[in-house]
Amino acid sequence: MATARQKILAHLKKTRSASSREIARALKMSAPNVRHHLSVLCLDGRVEFVAVNNREGRGRPEKLYSLSQVALGDNLSALANALLDVAGSRLKMDAVAGQILDSDQFANLPITKRLALLVEKLNEMHYQARWEATAEGPRVIFGRCAYAKVINGHAELCKMDLSMLENALARPVSATEKNEAAGRGTCPFLFHVG
Repeated sequence: MATARQKILAHLKKTRSASSREIARALKMSAPNVRHHLSVLCLDGRVEFVAVNNREGRGRPEKLYSLSQVALGDNLSALANALLDVAGSRLKMDAVAGQILDSDQFANLPITKRLALLVEKLNEMHYQARWEATAEGPRVIFGRCAYAKVINGHAELCKMDLSMLENALARPVSATEKNEAAGRGTCPFLFHVG
């Protein structure tokens, strides 16, 4: 049985946009209940506020909601897969890494500040990264693979990640051990900084 939020998402998928009042009427739910669920769906990024419906100048304007771009999805993974299949072996992954993460922003910073900034930038790109100090030196851990949808068959993306780390830290980096705690969609490597 579908939950209230699933019903709201299905309704918005069908109608493209609607007010909380329209959703409540269509789904036979109370308006406060719908507003609560819309608030939660907006907070988690599946729904977004798109416009104000003035209801022909009478009464209070109503907010209109629609599915967010995240919920609607895109075809980027299919495009990335196709591009990597066609050009993957000819791509210079260190150049691609330089396009994704500008290493100039790390210049003249001590290693701890480089690591902190690197983690911040990686997390903006959805890696769920962190760094930790070890007896062998610092290591960077990816909590997830930002390219999980296209990584199978494209090991060059792991090389790109390695290049990004080396460029940012201005030190050799090696992928040394498999992260046994890694589940689906996580990066299987821990990176030791030389």
